[in-house]
Amino acid sequence: MKASLLFLLACTAVLAVGARADAPEETKVLVQKVQELAQKATAMAKDAYSRARESEALRQARQWLSDNAELAKQRLVWLKEQLAQLWKKTPAA
Repeated sequence: MKASLLFLLACTAVLAVGARADAPEETKVLVQKVQELAQKATAMAKDAYSRARESEALRQARQWLSDNAELAKQRLVWLKEQLAQLWKKTPAA
């Protein structure tokens, strides 16, 4: 992710330098293109950051599930035993 952002920033810098060297009419077009590239780079960075946050949340959820899977199994066994005892105590109708 860092490499692609650096590449985009380098391209933006090259276009900015080119904008200074060209005629004023072309400068406006180049400045607009640089702004568009900067907006695209910002959107890409936000998307990458959002994906990283989502993947971290998923990793933490998986870790929590794996840490608590044994406890959940124990609770289900206990519940099954409780239901079996309750079933035995219930008179047949």
